[in-house]
Amino acid sequence: MKHLYVRCLRMLGAALRAIGVLGLLERRAPCSRAATWARSLFAIHDIDQLARLGVPWWTFDSADRIAAFLDLRPDARIFEWGSGASTLWLAARAGSVHSVEHHAGWAADLTPRLPANVVLEVVEPTENHRPAVGSRKPGHEGLDFAAYVAAIDRTSGVFDVIVIDGRAREACLARAVDRLAPGGVIVFDNVDRQRYRDAIDALGGAVEVTMTRGLTPALPYPTRTALLEHADDTAATA
Repeated sequence: MKHLYVRCLRMLGAALRAIGVLGLLERRAPCSRAATWARSLFAIHDIDQLARLGVPWWTFDSADRIAAFLDLRPDARIFEWGSGASTLWLAARAGSVHSVEHHAGWAADLTPRLPANVVLEVVEPTENHRPAVGSRKPGHEGLDFAAYVAAIDRTSGVFDVIVIDGRAREACLARAVDRLAPGGVIVFDNVDRQRYRDAIDALGGAVEVTMTRGLTPALPYPTRTALLEHADDTAATA
């Protein structure tokens, strides 16, 4: 069903471009959030179109908040599970981005588009009928994402922003909390899913959560992205 939806949108997008509608939306996008969102609907799963619009695939509200955060930290270090439009968006606003991707084909498509301040690491899952770290995404049964999640352990230091937008997100969150710099932010996308909210709740009072909900690029319905900070950090600035 998803593939059919994307195919239909691309066909419609081609027709709208031919009659000038997409061009009009592109001209209005820099000064209109509504135009950016409307144009992005026809850019779903198209890295180049989303990059030209200058949007990550999170809620617009969360992107605005992270953009403001990075304005104050131009040398920020970013770690990201799940690469794509957000990788390019972050790279334009931060000192460095370390992105981990489980899909080698997607990484191969993305690599030529990456600037010099991005490291893209491919960590594919291994087959295992009893995975140490599984993914509940349909079609990923029998795949072990333990090495993918542990990629952050093979890096040094702490990170100003950690993005969780790939596979095995609950396990990624458990790793991320201890690697977040003082005052840093974890971006946890697609928290409409109950299992992701349960993973956040399991952290108890260790984090303060800002839940953003609203329009999201390339999607025709509102979604939620959570922003997490160490509770000690928010208490210190209260």
